[in-house]
Parts: sequence; C-alpha cells; structure tokens
Amino acid sequence: MEIVVENLSDLTRKLTITLPQETVGPALEKAYAKINKEVKLKGFRRGKIPRTVLEKNFAEQVQSEVGEKLVQESYFDAVEQEKLDPVVHPEIAEHKFPEDGTFVYVAMVDVKPVFDLKEYKGLEVEKPVVTVTDEEIDNELKLLQRHQAALQTAEDGHAIAMDDVAVVDFQGFHNGKAMKEVHNENFSVDIGTHRLGKDFEEKLLGLKKGDKTLYEITFPGDYPNPMLAGKNVEFKVDIKDVKVRVKPELDDEFAKDIKPELNTLNDLKQDIRDRLQKAKDDALKGDLDDKIMHKLIELNPLEVPQRLVNYEIQEMIKQTEENLKRSGLSFESAGINLDTLVEKNREVAVKRVKGDFLLKKIAEIEEIKIADEDIQRGYQRIAEQYRMSLDEVKQYFKRREEILPFMNELHNEKVLNFLREQAKYTEAAPVEPSAASTEA
Repeated sequence: MEIVVENLSDLTRKLTITLPQETVGPALEKAYAKINKEVKLKGFRRGKIPRTVLEKNFAEQVQSEVGEKLVQESYFDAVEQEKLDPVVHPEIAEHKFPEDGTFVYVAMVDVKPVFDLKEYKGLEVEKPVVTVTDEEIDNELKLLQRHQAALQTAEDGHAIAMDDVAVVDFQGFHNGKAMKEVHNENFSVDIGTHRLGKDFEEKLLGLKKGDKTLYEITFPGDYPNPMLAGKNVEFKVDIKDVKVRVKPELDDEFAKDIKPELNTLNDLKQDIRDRLQKAKDDALKGDLDDKIMHKLIELNPLEVPQRLVNYEIQEMIKQTEENLKRSGLSFESAGINLDTLVEKNREVAVKRVKGDFLLKKIAEIEEIKIADEDIQRGYQRIAEQYRMSLDEVKQYFKRREEILPFMNELHNEKVLNFLREQAKYTEAAPVEPSAASTEA
C-alpha cells in the first residue's frame, strides 16, 4: 500500500492511497465469480459466463462494491501507518481502478487539533446564592391545590375566570386562509396554564358558555410552535362548555393526600422547600458549567475541524426534526428553511466541538478517567429520570452507538466537576425566584 499525504490545512489531510494489484486482483476475481454464479445471461450457462462478458455488463456494479470493500479494509491501516488521529469518518473524494490493476482512492481526513492549554484551573466565575422563598412555597401549594381540585360544570351564565376550564372549538386563520394545523374541536383550555399561550387564554376571560368570539394574536418569532412563530393569527372561537375547580382546603389532611408519609401541612411545606432547593442547586450547577465553558473557550482559542462541526450541526438538526415529528410536523409544514437552520446552529456547534476538545485535553493532563461507579451513577440517574429499571437502562446501552455518546457525556461531566472544584467564585446578585414552578 502506497500513501501520499498532503497537508491542506492544520486540520485536514488529503490521503491518496494506492492498493497493489496483488490485493485488488483477487478481490475483483472473487466478486466476478460470485456474480457468475448468481446471474443469467442469454446464450450462457450459469457459472460459465466469460470474464470479459461479465466485465462488459457488470463492471460498474463490481467496481463500486469492491472499491467500497477495499476502502473499508485499508483506510484504518493507512491512518495508523501515517500516525494520524482522525476525528470523524473520512470523505472519500474519488476512487478508480487504473489499467495497471491497482486501486486508487482519495480520503479527506480531519485530524485532532494540536494545542497547549493556557488557563483552566482557578477560573473566576460569578456564583449567586440561591434560596427558596416562602412565596415560592406558597405558589407550589397553590399548584398542588389546583391539581387536586375537582372539576364540575359551571352554572348557567358563569363568566370564565382564572383556573376554569373552557371547552372550545377553534380555527386559526392567517392572511384570511384557514390553517388546517391550527384547528380543534371540544378542546379543553385550562385557563392559567398558558399551554395555548397567555394571550389566547386571556381573551377568553369573561366569556360564557354559548359565546362566539373572533380575535387576533401576534406570536413572537421565538414562539415554541413553529407553525405560529412570527405570525398574526386570527382565531374564531366557540365556547362549548365551562367547568370550575372546587379546591380542597390546605390542611394536614391535604398534606397526607399529597404524600401519605407526611403528617402535617408544615411537613409538606418542608418537603416542597427541599425539592425546590435541589432543583435550584441543580440549575445553578448547570449555569456554572456554562460559565466555566465560556471562560475556558475564551482563554484557550483553537481551530476545530469543519467536518466535525458539520456532523454536530446534523445531529442538532436531527433532534429538531424528531421534535417536530412528535408534533406531527415536518420542516416544510413548519415553514423552516433548512439552510437557515444550519447557519443558526453553527455557532453553538462550534462551541460544543471546541469545548469537547478542551475537556478531553484537561482529562488527559489531569488523568481524569471514568470509573465503574461513575457509570453506575449515570445509569441510576437515567433510570430515575425516565422511570425505567436499571436493567432496562443497561440493556439500552448495550448498543455501541448509544454507549459511546453516554460515556463521553459522563467523562465530560467528571472534568467539569473538577473545574468547578478548582474555580474561584465571586459573589453575584441573588437569583430571582423563577416564575415557573415544578410539580410535586
């Protein structure tokens, strides 16, 4: 095997690889022998077709199949021979079978960047104090009280109020045309949850069963539903029914209904405080990780392979596509331009790739490795998050394509834990209570 390497840039190598006739000839012979046994040609018995006739009829097919096989069998030997460290699968730019019986192909290979870390220990990061307020606990109690409430049909003439449930038919119109995806019948609108948007729900306040209304809503460009984002939509709404909530009293019995192991309302309040504090601590941890990564990238600039960035972008687009499918949408039906989406994701993809290289470099220097207990904790966390058994989680991660990203995530988390421990924290303004609360 002959290899010619050209440095197209600091991160890209062009490998022109030539395999000798001694390797190529038998591979072609085997492929033609296989076809000879399988195909029928008029005037020839099966298995007795001359090679020249097979080449005339099947050369393109055979060369394509054999070429792909030869690349797979030789590529990794080639990069090992040249002591290269590829970061993604190569781009096979061209391949051919010259008349001298050899096989030649060109592989465009992106390699890991070589760089020295400048700063990573003792990074200065702002760290706010996060506490749970009495107001947040009261809000959580109100949510629990709301969830435990019984729904009953409202009396005739009852005007829709906050916490009521309005059963409606609605149709959305954009530029005078009915939007088939923005339509529903006998749809329950839980006033106050804002699942259909705050504006949509507030327009229903004060209306009664049997009322019909028409109103327009302007949705912001970043609205979660891509069908509505950035559009002026006129809604035609019919109020079919109204239900009111009958809420239970906030007392010790209420606490026991929420969690049988609790005895008093004060026990429930403490349980809520503990849960909210953990959620805030977890959120703070994520925020600190983001700040550390931002600082790390800022202090350690490096170039990254574009093919790896493009791979990361494609993974992000795949995730977006899956999210749309769950809503019954496609890029086209959601009005999303794929080229625009690629560019929108590029900056984030570059940062992710840079961050991954930096964390791997730190792990190498500090000899940070994944231990069995790290993997078990990772399994346990996923089991709790998705309400799966440990055996189900372990079974899922038996597949190589699933376990490798999981191991990479655990490794990066361990490095980030090290960086958080090493960071120098400065006092920041207290974090304001979140408007959104988590359910018990």
